[in-house]
Amino acid sequence: MLNIIRAKAEFDGCADTLRTKENDIKEAFFSPVPKAYALVVVEADQVIGIATYYSIYSTFIAKPGIWLDDLFIYPQYRSKGIGEALLSALCIIAEEAGCGRIDWIVAHDNQQGKRFYENVGACISESVRHARLDETAIKHLADKSLSKVTHAATRAPE
Repeated sequence: MLNIIRAKAEFDGCADTLRTKENDIKEAFFSPVPKAYALVVVEADQVIGIATYYSIYSTFIAKPGIWLDDLFIYPQYRSKGIGEALLSALCIIAEEAGCGRIDWIVAHDNQQGKRFYENVGACISESVRHARLDETAIKHLADKSLSKVTHAATRAPE
């Protein structure tokens, strides 16, 4: 899986930010309580396509959902139905889990990706911007708010 994740990072133009190692993949995807899941397409013992995802929840529709983190097919295997097959498999998982939606981002300059997503029925919002706090910003903001907020875990009534 690491090779195709590297290829995805190169495609996205951010290979220099990739920090993932084999142990990270094992822990995230293959531990007793996975942090994320992957659908893979294998040909001749090589992973040629991947969809990585994890669970989310939408307070707006009061249903769980799936965040599609990566969808990548090596260029020589594109336009052969692999991307659609991966998304279809993910839709089956979403239906079985009672999900109300699947969300992901697509780069503004990824015109081929946009066309593909629109062809499978996705709505691409131009009005929403992707925001991120990196580890440094998380630490800074967490330290700043420690004295002001008390974390309370929520539980279903017993």
